[in-house]
Amino acid sequence: MDTTRKLFGTDGVRGVANIYPMTAEVALQLGRALAHVIRTAPGKDSIVVGKDTRLSGYLLEYAITAGICSMGVDVYLLGPLPTPGIAFITSSMRADAGVVISASHNPYQDNGIKFFSGDGFKLPDEIEAHIEKIMTDPGVDEVRPTATEIGQAFRIDDARGRYVSFLKSTFPKEMDLDGLRIVLDCAHGATYKAAPEVFKELGADLITVGVRPNGKNINYKCGSTYPEVMAKLVKRHRADLGIAFDGDGDRVIMVDHQGQVVDGDHIMAICARDLHLRGKLRRKTVVGTVMSNLGLEVALKDLGCRLLRTAVGDRYVVEAMVKGGYVLGGEQSGHVIFLDHTTTGDGILTALQLLAVMIREEKPLAELARVMETFPQQLINLRVKERRDLKTIPAARQAVSAAEKRLGGRGRVLVRYSGTEPLLRIMVEGDNPREIEHVAQDLSLTLEKLLS
Repeated sequence: MDTTRKLFGTDGVRGVANIYPMTAEVALQLGRALAHVIRTAPGKDSIVVGKDTRLSGYLLEYAITAGICSMGVDVYLLGPLPTPGIAFITSSMRADAGVVISASHNPYQDNGIKFFSGDGFKLPDEIEAHIEKIMTDPGVDEVRPTATEIGQAFRIDDARGRYVSFLKSTFPKEMDLDGLRIVLDCAHGATYKAAPEVFKELGADLITVGVRPNGKNINYKCGSTYPEVMAKLVKRHRADLGIAFDGDGDRVIMVDHQGQVVDGDHIMAICARDLHLRGKLRRKTVVGTVMSNLGLEVALKDLGCRLLRTAVGDRYVVEAMVKGGYVLGGEQSGHVIFLDHTTTGDGILTALQLLAVMIREEKPLAELARVMETFPQQLINLRVKERRDLKTIPAARQAVSAAEKRLGGRGRVLVRYSGTEPLLRIMVEGDNPREIEHVAQDLSLTLEKLLS
């Protein structure tokens, strides 16, 4: 099946709200196409729809609902709920698909639409490509249902409660969070109610921030992309640690009691060590991406384990985990997947798993984080007008090769296009901070001239 996609990126369709492709018209078409693809029999199909706290969520929610119902499929509306919560509800309610309306860590002006299959996993590339094709297929109009066969929309009022109960069930029953003071930053996003409920009910003493969404403040100088906010609060309140989520709650970044950042790579290193020591790290393998820090690879090797790298994007991490039967994987950004518990990255669940390690080993986060030493990375983003294949530009290939030779086997170079933005990402990693900075700057200047 053809996997060529124009609308869908690595994490669904995304853009500025009310500007193509993030318009009500496109949302309606997406809803119709998704419903058409999953429909098996009239009156027996359903799709779950949830969102984050963006102002534009209403516009897209109603449009995609109309599209789904127009094809004879029922809709279950969850309202604001973290992306992993929507995946969980989709699976637990035995719905045929799930829709998430969110632009994750992007500013409130943006929004996005991504799909889950009935089992809670993101749709594969070929199905997304098929949905795009269906959107412009005039034959779909010929199978519109009428009268009683049109779909209905129902609101599920207890969705958050179901999700909170599930999250608590993943935390060891013999443990609680009594005595732990935690700064919790919910980014004014989808976790603003669920996360405080989970940690309070498990006994934590919470200092909360980012729990008053107004539709326009999601991710604004808070959450996982601004960990310095919770770091200051951790030191001010003498908390044990800080936990920050992104707008849709599938990522988490933490800080220790000293305010030092613990990112996704460190979280995976800590949890991999714990799982390995308890004989639960299947095939002694963690799945990361080409962006995962070299320090994670070294830390795993020291444990007698290995890092399997995939392309950037949590969908590719999950695909590799399912194919290989692995239980732990993720990204440096804090998108971590515990496949024994859930089907996608879940910031709250990830934080709970790490807290369980702290309690089990009776060690503070700062001590646990020493399992991995971070190799310096230099990341530069170049804005581009079009995504020209660098393999077809000899001078670009030569520039990348020259940069790799300068590192002399003491680091690596990665150049790739963003899956969600018009950016060329240049990453240089090595053991010498000054050297990798020079290499990255020189390479970016060369590529900028070639691509301008």
